[in-house]
Amino acid sequence: MELSEITSYLAAQPLLALALGGIFVSILGGMMRRGVPILGGFVRGVGNLGLLAALLLTIAQVTRFTTGTDIALPQLGMPRQSVEGRETRVPMQPDGHFWIRARVNGLERDFLVDTGATLTAISSETARHADLRANPLRRSVMMRTANGTIRAEVATIDELRMGNIVARELDAVVAPGLGDANVIGMNLLSRLASWRVENNTLILVPHHPQPVDEA
Repeated sequence: MELSEITSYLAAQPLLALALGGIFVSILGGMMRRGVPILGGFVRGVGNLGLLAALLLTIAQVTRFTTGTDIALPQLGMPRQSVEGRETRVPMQPDGHFWIRARVNGLERDFLVDTGATLTAISSETARHADLRANPLRRSVMMRTANGTIRAEVATIDELRMGNIVARELDAVVAPGLGDANVIGMNLLSRLASWRVENNTLILVPHHPQPVDEA
C-alpha cells in the first residue's frame, strides 16, 4: 500500500489516526526522557492524552448506537418517498416512523430512518445479497438490542441510493439482531446538506442531487 493510500485511509478514520498519533508521540516521549527528562515526560503525557481521547470517543460512538430489534416493518401500499426539486421527501408512516426505499449496491430494500443510531445498520440477509465488503480492519462493535447485547461486524456499502441521494463508501454494521429490518443512521444523514421534519414529512437535501433511479 502506497503512502498516499495510507494517508487517505487515515483521513477517513480520524479515531484510528488519533490513536496511532498518540502511540507515536508516547514512544517518542519515552525515548526523549533519557536525555531530556522533563520535556520527554511532557511529550509522553501528550501522547497518553491522545490515546485516552481516542478511547473515550470510541466508547461514546459505540454506546450511542442503540437501535433495537422491536421494529415493525412497513405495510404494503403505504406512500413512498418522492423527489421535489433538490429534496427527497419521506412521509411519516402510521407506525410513527419514516421508512424509505433504497438500493444497497443495486439491491432494493426498505430502511427505517433512525436519527438515534450512529451508524447505518444492515440485516444479515441484506448484507449477503448485496455482497457487502468487510471493513479492511475487520472491526466489530457491541450493539444493544431488545434481545440483549450482540457483536456486529462493520462492513462498507459501495453505493446506497435513495431518492436523489447517493452515498458511496458508507460504513455500516451487519447486525443479525435486526431480523429483516435495515436502518439508516446519522453517519449517512450527516453527509447531507441538511435534513429536517416538517408536517410529518422528513425532508432530505443532498449537497449534489443525483438523477432518480427509476429501475
